[in-house]
Order: sequence, then C-alpha cells, then structure tokens
Amino acid sequence: MDKRLLDILRCPHSGQSLHVLDRAGLDALNRAIAAGGVRAADGSALASSLSEALVTADRATIYRVDDGIPVLLADQRIDAVVLNAASTA
Repeated sequence: MDKRLLDILRCPHSGQSLHVLDRAGLDALNRAIAAGGVRAADGSALASSLSEALVTADRATIYRVDDGIPVLLADQRIDAVVLNAASTA
C-alpha cells in the first residue's frame, strides 16, 4: 500500500491512524475466517481469506483491503478480538 495514502487514512469509527496488518495477524485473521468465526460490525460473515488488511493504531479494529482498495466503512469493520481467538485455537 502506498505510504502516502496510508499516512492520511483514518478509521471512520474511531479516527485512529491505520497500519498494514502484519503477516502473523493476517494469518490469524484468515484462520478465523476459514473457521467461520469472523463477522463485520453489520453482522455479515466474511467468506473468503484476505490478502491484505489494515488495523487501527490500538490494534482493536481491522479493515479489509479488496484489490488494493481499503474498505473503510464503519459497518464493515472487524473486531480484532478474532486475532486472539484464532491464535489460541
């Protein structure tokens, strides 16, 4: 992701800065998605794995990136608690 773009992006829910989710976090998220345990804030289930995602500075909220385009919709945010659940499963 373009660093200049990343520098100006903010979480629409909390206003925090966003960072690229690291490989370990992305792997944990994809394990949780494969297990059927990931839902967006609107209740919709994520059905396919992600190749890239953004996470808030406090690592509490994740946003998917589809074909290089960040999906920064508050109702599409993912609670990062799934990362902890996936890493302990």
